[in-house]
Amino acid sequence: MVGRAAAVLSRRVAAFVALAAALAAYYATSRSWPNLSLWWDVAFLAFLLVPAVFGLVYVALPFWRAPLVQLFLVALAFGAAAGAFQAAGPIDVASFAKLGGATAAAFIFLAVFESATWVALIAALIPWVDVYSVFWGPTSRILKHPGGISALSFGFPVPGEPGVASLGLPDLMFFSLFLGAAARFRLRPRATFVLMALSFGATTSIAAWTDRALPATPLLSIGFLAANADLLWREWRRRPPTAEAGPSESASEPEPARVD
Repeated sequence: MVGRAAAVLSRRVAAFVALAAALAAYYATSRSWPNLSLWWDVAFLAFLLVPAVFGLVYVALPFWRAPLVQLFLVALAFGAAAGAFQAAGPIDVASFAKLGGATAAAFIFLAVFESATWVALIAALIPWVDVYSVFWGPTSRILKHPGGISALSFGFPVPGEPGVASLGLPDLMFFSLFLGAAARFRLRPRATFVLMALSFGATTSIAAWTDRALPATPLLSIGFLAANADLLWREWRRRPPTAEAGPSESASEPEPARVD
């Protein structure tokens, strides 16, 4: 078992290094890439760049088990680094520091939840808050100030152009929270990752079509819920045995949760 765990860890480290190197190369050279049409740009972001960026979160997923103090220190360090890089000018480096900080913060927040149904409730409620914020609330005001957008978002450079597509810091955190919940509560982490990553691509496509900023959490939440709907329903229907139940009336042993 120890040897197998070490092999899995080695593969994850190798995958993380490979992804990080590929992303660093793209971010450093994105403006020199061919300038494609709008919909080729959208396809590149949706099917390659966004999944690659969030692939870093997927590879680092086992760290949701880290002690809370360690996660807090990591979140604090990434937050300080993001602020320093944002102020100094390397915006791309700041973006990845924001991703690291949001991921660590999400794993801390994950400890609050006692069951997957609580996470499902958050997935059902948070899109309404996000919709209000983007169209009428604080986010709508931030969108009028490019500096505020840059400071509070993760940038995805468009190939061959100076422009970027952006996701807000809450989008990063909820992605990591839902993915961490899928791992913690033995749902379907792989399917969850794929559907949620593609949800960002779908939101980008709709935003390009409508030429306006859109909230990302509605489709993100749908991706999480769709990947795990039957398991979440089973969890919701499960009830603890009543105190009055006798041996013959006690609840049967729950089935082991599926591991993706």
